[in-house]
Amino acid sequence: MDVGELLSFKPVVNAKRDLEEAPEKPRKVQKQNKYADKSMESDLDTFFGNAKQKVAGENRHKKKGRLQIEKIPGEKKVRHQKPETVENPTSSQEEEQNVNEETEEERQMKLLEMWEEKVQQKAGEGADIEEYDDQKVKKLILSFEKKVFRNQEMRIKFPDNPERFMESELDLNDVITEMKTLATMPEQYHYLVELRSVSSLLALLNHANTDISIAVVDLLQELTDVDTITENEEGAEVLIDALMDDQAGALVVQNLERLDESVKEEANGVYNSLSVVENMLEVKPTLGPAFAQQGLLAWLLKRIKAKMPFDSNKLYSSEILSILLQDHDENRQQMGELDGIDILLQQLANFKRHDPKGAEEIEYMENLFNCLCSALLLAANRDRFLNGEGLQLMNLMLREKKMSRNSALKVLDHAMSGKEGANNCSKFVDILGLRTLFPIFMRPPKKNKKIGSSTKDYEEHSVSIVASMLHNLKGSQRQRLIAKFSEGDFAKVDRLLELHFKYYNRIQAVDNRLDIEKARLQQQGEEVDDLEEEFYLRRLESGLFTLQQTDYIIVDICASGTPQVKQRVLQILNLRGGSVKSIRSIIREYAGNMGNDNDSAESDQQRIIALADKF
Repeated sequence: MDVGELLSFKPVVNAKRDLEEAPEKPRKVQKQNKYADKSMESDLDTFFGNAKQKVAGENRHKKKGRLQIEKIPGEKKVRHQKPETVENPTSSQEEEQNVNEETEEERQMKLLEMWEEKVQQKAGEGADIEEYDDQKVKKLILSFEKKVFRNQEMRIKFPDNPERFMESELDLNDVITEMKTLATMPEQYHYLVELRSVSSLLALLNHANTDISIAVVDLLQELTDVDTITENEEGAEVLIDALMDDQAGALVVQNLERLDESVKEEANGVYNSLSVVENMLEVKPTLGPAFAQQGLLAWLLKRIKAKMPFDSNKLYSSEILSILLQDHDENRQQMGELDGIDILLQQLANFKRHDPKGAEEIEYMENLFNCLCSALLLAANRDRFLNGEGLQLMNLMLREKKMSRNSALKVLDHAMSGKEGANNCSKFVDILGLRTLFPIFMRPPKKNKKIGSSTKDYEEHSVSIVASMLHNLKGSQRQRLIAKFSEGDFAKVDRLLELHFKYYNRIQAVDNRLDIEKARLQQQGEEVDDLEEEFYLRRLESGLFTLQQTDYIIVDICASGTPQVKQRVLQILNLRGGSVKSIRSIIREYAGNMGNDNDSAESDQQRIIALADKF
């Protein structure tokens, strides 16, 4: 019986024992314990021998009427004999057996406690780590370099004899583990760079023994941990810059390629590798393109596409991919060139008729949708989305009414916005997308806590899609769209005015709060003009964008539709105390913030102002 079996050993508990009494947690043996002497060590050895042969367990049940305990120096043998007069022999035997087993159990527990105390004392000898000053840090790093060199030397000398280089490999693994103490001292990271140990660490990522490469990844994960490096950001940036200068991204990807995720340790190595990337990107987001160019983007797409059971590594891969695509057009372009749009659509197709299982799979699905939305910010990817039948897939998701519906609507919003979305707008009408869109526009689904969607999200995206189609559609397709607002006794016009009042009142309340805040800041002598952009963003978050799109649709259909549409709009405004002036002011503000960086934007701006004046 080894130590693990001994520690898991559970003595037999007598059936008569009170089951309601919870067993006490074993306590450390105090010095006053009479068994804690040198003679107990001899008994401990004897106990181990008996336990290993399972003798102790057998002898305990052989004696029914009495209990004999091995003699301990300073104590007499204890014998329980049958009493001369016994009224109930059966009861007497049971009591004797209880005493027997309880006494033996107490003895075994004391032996176990003594062993545990010795183990803890031994572990404590190495647990007291001295504080590392500059000299000790240098000494540790130099020791690491020596172990690396020694292992390389032994592997070269005895390439076909693992027994000869195994000891050096174990020493190398130990020193890598010891270097984790540096993770608590980011101010000492510069020594890793100055002594050129960063290159040695990264070189070990390609070590023939994957256990060594996994140990290095684990070390890098701790060195770049966000909670640690925030204590000394300067030291962290020095380390991260050195890692990237030595092609950390490429070496991490090469190691990821060879790890077998069917092995638990190597699967953990994959997870920690992704954690290193995330930590570095959190400190320096500008490293995103460098990681993508060094092969990480291609590996992430490959990992997401792999036909493997869903696990934490697949989820983490989707998260890192989303981070890489957030702010970098070069990564979005590479994504399209690697057929990333098709890969995302293929993976999302699994959720068109089936909801994801569990919170992690929901998060995975949302990550894929976010990746797709980010990729569609690049105009070239919208054509790839169109050719990959992305519109048909999103339209099908809207019809199926699954968890993916809100995110599919968000993707359509991204794909059809701006001049770059004109082809997608036209195709959406051709595939009868209006039949799917307007039911959501009229009756948006309720809030879904599992995916974090709300009625506000549905209203924003559906209104934005309609506005984009009014911008981009021409000819008969545009007339088909405008005719929708005349159907059903102008029900869609009524819905537009309902949205207008809803968001107009909300923005009015926000504006009142901002006016109070501006007055307070002016009294304190602070500059309010510098905060105008921040105030405008707060208004947008409160629903100003949805209000602007709604009012744009109102003035456009009034100018392009039948006279009855405008009459209906004016009638509702009068009934609810609204005014044409309020709509005009919203439209002018919208046009003023559109920007006129090119001729196309300037013409759109002038067109919208003309619609407001005509209204």
